[in-house]
Amino acid sequence: MAAEGSCEGPGAAVMGGPSCRRCGAAAAGGKWVRLNVGGTCFLTTRQTLCRDPKSFLFRLCQADPDLDSDKDETGAYLIDRDPTYFGPVLNYLRHGKLVINKDLAEEGVLEEAEFYNITSLIKLVKDKIRERDSKVSQLPAKHVYRVLQCQEEELTQMVSTMSDGWKFEQLVSIGSSYNYGNEDQAEFLCVVSKELHNAPSGTASEPSEKAKILQERGSRM
Repeated sequence: MAAEGSCEGPGAAVMGGPSCRRCGAAAAGGKWVRLNVGGTCFLTTRQTLCRDPKSFLFRLCQADPDLDSDKDETGAYLIDRDPTYFGPVLNYLRHGKLVINKDLAEEGVLEEAEFYNITSLIKLVKDKIRERDSKVSQLPAKHVYRVLQCQEEELTQMVSTMSDGWKFEQLVSIGSSYNYGNEDQAEFLCVVSKELHNAPSGTASEPSEKAKILQERGSRM
């Protein structure tokens, strides 16, 4: 599916393929401008691209002599950027609203807004990212508790492995269950906890080696 505002149908450009030849006739006049972004052809008006007089696209339309802008065989300006993220940028210039599909990352749109130097869009995307991150940080933290069974001689070693966010909560003696050599071996139940920070949806962190040691000891219960 072509990005909104790009050419569709027979002869339309594909990623890395030739530019759309149908645009050549449609954009013959001075009002229309063809852009070949990463192999995908976009057709828009000069007025749209000139919304921000400080932007790269404004300079492109003004044939800025300091701007090295090549064209393809149809006369479309060649821009070596990701066409997927150019769609939201172009639509913003059309109607002044920031619309980002759910499958696109805000950071990707921000990269393009900064490349094209569209200051008002840069501010909008940064505000959206801050709003998204603040919602994640306000979620209540979750805690995981584990009860570990250990012998008296293992206590020191166990405490030394309690890093990676694990905290000691409580130690309960359960007496001596058996003899080891000539000495009674006291056993304890140790309660530990860890706070789980909220991660982005769909991601999960792998436990560290020290965390795995605690989990293995907890499985002895």
